[in-house]
Amino acid sequence: MADFAAKIMPNVVTKIPELLKCLRETLVMMSISGTISFIIGLVLALVLTVTRKGDILENIPLWTVLDKIINFFRSVPFIILIALLIPVTRAIVGTAIGVRGAVVPLIFGTTPFFSRQMESALAEIDRGAIEAAQAVGTSPAGVIFRIYLKESVPGIIRGVTITFISLVGLTAMAGAVGGGGLGDFAIRYGYQRYQTDVTIVTIILLILMVTVIQALGTFFANKTSH
Repeated sequence: MADFAAKIMPNVVTKIPELLKCLRETLVMMSISGTISFIIGLVLALVLTVTRKGDILENIPLWTVLDKIINFFRSVPFIILIALLIPVTRAIVGTAIGVRGAVVPLIFGTTPFFSRQMESALAEIDRGAIEAAQAVGTSPAGVIFRIYLKESVPGIIRGVTITFISLVGLTAMAGAVGGGGLGDFAIRYGYQRYQTDVTIVTIILLILMVTVIQALGTFFANKTSH
């Protein structure tokens, strides 16, 4: 078996330790940036939802400012966003390369996308349920936690799934500018040194990651639907 693997992917076999290291870096980048983006994105989505016109905490100026900021970061291509945020990244983590240097632009690139996913999930809540809760004297905080968050769990899970799948691609793209991870591994060996087997194995690993994320997301979304 080892001889067969060495024959069909000779370059990969000699780089197994480095491949595993890059895989671990990708998982670390996804975990850190995904968790922070989830928290910030959910908060932004809630603020956007409850401050829009006609909602429980209507505040059009605040809604407008947040909406424009999110649209700005969503419209900037990620590869350009990385370069744009280099001074910010260095100020926050002390470097603009490696895993630490990739986390900051990943958060900035993922959070707006995630907040829009969450905003869509929250917008699906039945207005009748919100009005009924207000009619019995439920406070705005109560409406947020008992209606908006509780009833939108399946939609939130679907949004998390889509966001993490997108994050797989962003971490790979971060590797193109020294961000580490599988993207960096594929660029350095598969692209720059023409080692096709490295590229193929990297693609297979990324596909497996996406497949697992999608399967888990579908499972939990179905479990929480009612």
